[in-house]
Amino acid sequence: MFDPYVVRNDFPTLSIKVHGKPLVYLDNAATSHRPKQVIETVRKFYEEYNANVERGLHYLSQKASEMYEEAHEIVAKFIGARSWEEIVFTYNSTYALNMLALMMGFNILEEGNEILITLMEHHSNMLPWRFIARRVGAKVKYIMIRSDYTLDYKDLENKISDKTKIVAITQMSNVLGTINDVKYVAKLAHKVGAIVIADGAQSVPHMPVNVRELDVDFLVFSSHKMLGPTGLGVLYGRKDFLEELNPVIAGGGTIKDVTLKEVIWANLPEKFEAGTPHIAGAIGLAEAIKYLEKIGMENIREHEKQLTEYTLKLLSEELEDFVKHYGPTDLSVKGGIVAFNAKNYDHHAVAAFLDTEGIAVRSGMHCAHPLHHYLGLRGTVRASFYLYNVKEDVDALIDALKKLKKISG
Repeated sequence: MFDPYVVRNDFPTLSIKVHGKPLVYLDNAATSHRPKQVIETVRKFYEEYNANVERGLHYLSQKASEMYEEAHEIVAKFIGARSWEEIVFTYNSTYALNMLALMMGFNILEEGNEILITLMEHHSNMLPWRFIARRVGAKVKYIMIRSDYTLDYKDLENKISDKTKIVAITQMSNVLGTINDVKYVAKLAHKVGAIVIADGAQSVPHMPVNVRELDVDFLVFSSHKMLGPTGLGVLYGRKDFLEELNPVIAGGGTIKDVTLKEVIWANLPEKFEAGTPHIAGAIGLAEAIKYLEKIGMENIREHEKQLTEYTLKLLSEELEDFVKHYGPTDLSVKGGIVAFNAKNYDHHAVAAFLDTEGIAVRSGMHCAHPLHHYLGLRGTVRASFYLYNVKEDVDALIDALKKLKKISG
């Protein structure tokens, strides 16, 4: 294990005060903070190596290109990809999923095909598939959840068929914290010849993820949720699929040659990285991954399990009649996310009150409206953990909720 109290020293933002009180940051599912090592790496790039990549023969361009390509390699090794050619840098997970949906629509999907997604998907892994399904005449089917907030695998088994062309599934729900068995889902999907697309935005930053072990065809995740810069996402794709697909966004950097009659696309991954990329972001993400690997993803997962267990224990023992938790209680299938509501309080009111105590949480439907509608909720308060959170953060949250309960009478 690692010492989170030592880790906290690397994160400048955690030392600030909010409304005169020490910041307790519990909004990591939305975005993480950055350690000084990542901040310094980005600063150094802009001061010493700033240039466009794959464009010039001069020293700065060559150096920037080298660092940018190395970032692909670091990401590839981090998720167990076979080659750096399988790593495409995008703007974020949302952009990557929209790219995938469009490419599937242009290249693979046909009228009558079916797309399976789960009820717990973030809008980013739901709306693009609904959009492209309408365009090509495909049908979207939803896999429901069970009373314990886990995926209903029987429902999946009943709905998957020879008509299923794509199964798009989150590895971890951004609301419930539910960890789905993506490996089992991929096994079922591949039996009927379907393509598996995993949303790893909430899982890749918090637990070991190996794309070959999961046997997924595509995986997306975002830099800003895993200590890296904003404005950068990652699209992993099996090389054979990426070579088969044509890009839906074209321009500079995506081609080998263009005539007035034809286009010869560039090699992977360049053909999917149109225009000037977020070079500093990629280099910053590479540094963030080095930081995470030094601590160990297994250690981070275990640390978050302990914080989640501690939170659920205190909520049950001290606030059971005031706070309702939504999500699994089995920690083997739950990540470091605790969604809840307080009795007789609007979720936004709870979040606003917690802010006065210096506690940052998220409130609303968290871009998962269908899930909230299904649960009969107008929204939830979400606390989410990361490697720099400590038990004192949980204590602060519980004490603030006790204070709110006392105020309510």
